[in-house]
Amino acid sequence: MKIALMDSGIGLLAATAAVRRLRPDADLVLSLDPDGMPWGPRTPEDLTERALAVAEAAAAHRPDALIVGCNTATVHALSALRARLEPDLPVIGTVPAIKPAAAGGGPLAIWATPATTGSPYQKDLIRSFADGVSVTEVPCWGLAEAVERADENAIDEAVAAAAELTPEHVTTVVLGCTHYELVAERIRAAVQRPAAPPLALHGSAGAVAAQALRRIGAEPSPDAPASGSLTVLLSGREGALPASALTYAEGRLLKQVTPTA
Repeated sequence: MKIALMDSGIGLLAATAAVRRLRPDADLVLSLDPDGMPWGPRTPEDLTERALAVAEAAAAHRPDALIVGCNTATVHALSALRARLEPDLPVIGTVPAIKPAAAGGGPLAIWATPATTGSPYQKDLIRSFADGVSVTEVPCWGLAEAVERADENAIDEAVAAAAELTPEHVTTVVLGCTHYELVAERIRAAVQRPAAPPLALHGSAGAVAAQALRRIGAEPSPDAPASGSLTVLLSGREGALPASALTYAEGRLLKQVTPTA
């Protein structure tokens, strides 16, 4: 079994680690775009062009499924990716976990990039899945970029700024950018109020990994031998995980369980 994941940077690590935990025997192909990152500020047309190139680099390794490990790329490029690659290669997008978060009744906050916050895409998800629930959209200025660089001070500052925008009564936070899942516990610590019930955090990585397995008719097998290989593509060139990836538990997991060539 071979699963590919794509993103401009290390935001795909959360979903990658989720796949690794479900299937330690799966070969993984990570297709990043250091030459074109970040994707967020690009026009939808430019982003789609970059995403297609990164996806085709991954597809050349003949994976069984491709996960788009980026919310922004899913918004703008998923249709084009599916038109280009399916049905031969199933493509799984990443959607903020608003539906399961709203099922808890709220009130909830959605932490997302400034470009996504208030966007028609996110507003539509709120209307569809969180109607009647108190929802606060929180723009997280600079957080994804700080996580990408593993800049500890910048992460702390961005998390603190977003926490200031999060109402005190919030019981649930949706992590609406895949980068944020890498610092989930720091977000929890910043938002958790004294004497309040434990804060619920909802990311997308686990659901995306499970959906990828379903699309290819595979079952989770977390006790399988940790025999899966890891291939990293950097704007189409074979390389290594960025050093910043090893700052996070998800990146270290990949290094630990992946056999050395």
